[in-house]
Formats: sequence, C-alpha cells, structure tokens
Amino acid sequence: MRSGVIARKVGMTRVFTDAGEHVPVTVLQIDQCQVVAHRTTERDGYVALQVGVGKAKVKNVSAAERGRFAVAKVEPKQKLAEFRVSEDSMIPVGAEITADHFIPGQFVDVTGTTTGKGFAGGMKRWNFGGLRATHGVSVSHRSIGSTGGRQDPGKTFKNKKMPGHMGVERVTTQNLKVVRIDPDRGLILVEGAVPGVAGGWIQVRDAVKRKLPAEVPHPGKFRENGSNGSASNEAPAEAPAAEENA
Repeated sequence: MRSGVIARKVGMTRVFTDAGEHVPVTVLQIDQCQVVAHRTTERDGYVALQVGVGKAKVKNVSAAERGRFAVAKVEPKQKLAEFRVSEDSMIPVGAEITADHFIPGQFVDVTGTTTGKGFAGGMKRWNFGGLRATHGVSVSHRSIGSTGGRQDPGKTFKNKKMPGHMGVERVTTQNLKVVRIDPDRGLILVEGAVPGVAGGWIQVRDAVKRKLPAEVPHPGKFRENGSNGSASNEAPAEAPAAEENA
C-alpha cells in the first residue's frame, strides 16, 4: 500500500485521444508535496506517512508546529494529511513526491470537500418532485409536503429528508482513471469530475477496488530533499565506461 498525495484542483478541461475522441478531465496540481513525519507501529501503533503541501506564512504557524517542521527540515506547510502505508512503502522525511508517482492508465480514489450550496430546499437537496402545479396548490409548489405521521407515530423521525444546509461535505470518488501526467509542471489529469471547488485541496491515492499496475513505482516517485532529480526504490542503471582518449 503506497502513500497518496495532496493536490490542488485547478479546474476541468478535455483532452483528445488518438482516435479523435474527447475525454473530460480534471486538472490536479501537486505543489511541493513533501513528507513531514513518519508514524510507526512502535511509537504510534500504526504505519503511515504525514505529508504536507503548499507554503504557509510563518506568522500563521504556531511555535510548536514551526519546531516540528524545523526538525523535518521542510518549510511550514499549508495543508497536512496522513496516508496509511505498508512498512515497505515508507518514503524518507523531507522527500518531495512528484506527479509521476502515478502513471497514465491506473485508477485512483480522490477525496475532497464538496461545493457549499447554502440553505437549500427539498427539491434541490433531495431531488423531491414538489407539489402539483394546480388544483389548490398556491405559492407552495416547491414545498416538501407533510413530514410527520398521524396519531401513530405522532412525531417526525430523526434524519427525515428536509430543507437544510447543503454541501461542504467530505466526499470520496472512486475509480477515476489517470489520463495524463506532466511531471515538469506537477499536473495530474484524471477522467471525470472531482468533488470540490477550483483551488480546493484534493487527496489522491491508489484505488482500493482496482489492481495496481505492475509499472507503478514502489514505494513511489519522489525527489530527495535538496536534489533536482527523481528517485525511487528501483536500482540505478550502470554508468557507461569512460572512453579512452585518443
């Protein structure tokens, strides 16, 4: 089980396949997604990675948090999240996870906070049909009708679908296909819609209901703190022998 990443939702666009078909995609951008801390079985009772993304203003970070970021040798992060991983999928603290952590064709699960709709009526919130347009209904065409029973049960049950606050909920959309990646710009293009508004934070992880392709890097694709190249657990290729001077 590999680590996920935190990305920012840029918006939606479309890409064209070789057959000329257009595919609607959501653009997600990874901005310096670094590993901040490790969670181990001996100390915490479980194995996980804490990752952070974005650059926070120092004045908005508490002294304790500043000290924790200083120990990890990373800049204060705007958004933090934990991802459960297996013991063989640990990534060093301070490493920056890049967009090629995922590969085109694999499926991912994305989690975000839905768009807030404010106070909504029953027709918008629960897709009710509303009342009749004629025959005695006046002014209240979009009302939900009666909400309780008669003398038995004599009350309105809890969790009755009624008007109320809509949106701003944590939602996970599963099995979205990665269409394209751009490691240089840190972009991941996934097919379909992703919950949340443009500019919101999105958690992206390997799909739990789909088999992980064998080509996916393990434990992941990342850049060591202070280096410019990408690294993974794959063995480096042997360097060619130097040519003798003529």
